[in-house]
Amino acid sequence: MTGSMDNPSLQEAVKVYKALGEPTRLQIVQLLCHEKQLSCTEIGERLNHTAGSTLSHHLKQLTDCGVVEISKSGTYHYHRICEDMLRRYAPVLMK
Repeated sequence: MTGSMDNPSLQEAVKVYKALGEPTRLQIVQLLCHEKQLSCTEIGERLNHTAGSTLSHHLKQLTDCGVVEISKSGTYHYHRICEDMLRRYAPVLMK
């Protein structure tokens, strides 16, 4: 049977779509598509309804599946979209 869950590409797609299937995570991705790079604090301020621990959980899910990347500058962690990953699985979000 083709499309077996043993296929790494299929497993990757499932992780990405599962992460993007949650409304807050989808909002985060849409925000980062427009803002390019934001700290966790800035993301929280723009969403203004997500608790810090919940936001951290959402950002971890997005980084674990490869949709969001983190860079560090001093004490700040900045989040940005991994364009290759988003272009592969959800190009409509980049418009």
